[in-house]
Amino acid sequence: MSSHTERQRREIERFIEKMPSLSTTVGKVMEICSRTDASPNELNKVVSLDPVLAGQVLKLINSAYYSLVNKVTSLTRAITMLGMNTVKNMALSTAIIRTVGSAKKSRALPTTKFWAHSIGVGVSAKLLGEVIGLPVMEREELFIGGLLHDLGKVPFGDDYIEALNIAKFEQLPLHEVELDVMGINHQETGLMIAEKWKLNEVITACIATHHDTAKLKSDSNPKVALIALGNMYINIFDHGYAGDPFPKEEDIEILLRYVNLTPDEYCGIGERVIEEIHKAEVFLKL
Repeated sequence: MSSHTERQRREIERFIEKMPSLSTTVGKVMEICSRTDASPNELNKVVSLDPVLAGQVLKLINSAYYSLVNKVTSLTRAITMLGMNTVKNMALSTAIIRTVGSAKKSRALPTTKFWAHSIGVGVSAKLLGEVIGLPVMEREELFIGGLLHDLGKVPFGDDYIEALNIAKFEQLPLHEVELDVMGINHQETGLMIAEKWKLNEVITACIATHHDTAKLKSDSNPKVALIALGNMYINIFDHGYAGDPFPKEEDIEILLRYVNLTPDEYCGIGERVIEEIHKAEVFLKL
């Protein structure tokens, strides 16, 4: 590793160390929702003490995402209707988007396009999870895994423009070019952030291994493969921008075989992707 890339790596590590932690409210929400005996009432007590989060819960239940006829004004009712897992995901994703917004370093990736890409990946992975028959709660986790999969690109400085250009013009995998240019890739930096924020095992794996197609084994988590497929789908679909070049056909084939999806099933989510992206954009507006 050259002295330049070594210095870059150290700078990125320092940036992550200085990133703010997630709020105590989010920590409490995560803790309550991880318990099997927790009740919506317990969650209501925590959320009601955080006016911003309480407002977001009510805004979400009354958004186009849920298309309800009558407006919901009771926080307890909103939490019951949304379900504790959705409230947890919303608290986590909006807190991360806010925290990243205030800490964002890379000017190489325009914020709006970056989150549009990320939401597209979350939506695609969630729809593919539905096709293979995953339960609702696991599909929600896929949405969050997709939303956060590129979190590791946030700490990169202006040298990232060089990595993006090389990947684009030479059609090379971006995570490999990042290693050459900066001495670290976004899967590694993403893992550091996920550990700092104590994200769960599945979401952490989606952030840290979504490009490791060649390393898939029979005991690997299929959710990581679904995030990878969602990422490739959105790159082909050209929605938003996160710097990845056009995916290789053989990588898609490996992943489809791994999760037991046909190419027709993979392409068949098209119309719903557009509709669901439109609905899910509420997460960026909360």
